Amino acid sequence: MLPKNNKMLGNAKKLRKEMTAQEKHLWYDFLRQYPLKIYKQRIIGNYIVDFYCASAKLVIELDGSQHYTEESQKADKDRDAFLKRYGLSVIRISNFDLDRNFENICLFIDKEINKRCFLPSPSRQSRATSPKGGGST
Repeated sequence: MLPKNNKMLGNAKKLRKEMTAQEKHLWYDFLRQYPLKIYKQRIIGNYIVDFYCASAKLVIELDGSQHYTEESQKADKDRDAFLKRYGLSVIRISNFDLDRNFENICLFIDKEINKRCFLPSPSRQSRATSPKGGGST
């Protein structure tokens, strides 16, 4: 069981409603329909991660320009170290890369999830050929 600071619930709900353009794109066009449950703006300890797949123990972070300052990079390292103590892997994707290479980013995420847990072949095959997902939940 992962620690969760329930005092952060209001902030997490606000972040879910006010996702960045890149978070919305990744969520609505790929992660929402992924064969495994993926949470958006999930509280883990005193942090709110962008996306979290419990089955794969994987955190997906989208990094905008604010993540490239020296102070932010140190904070990200501290955050990643905290998450790793709970057996979680963290992948960081720049908004720039997501905007310019969405399909390959989806394939990369799918590969990372599959490295950590087995998905039935039909799901894996359909995701590999159609990374954008669709429909509604």
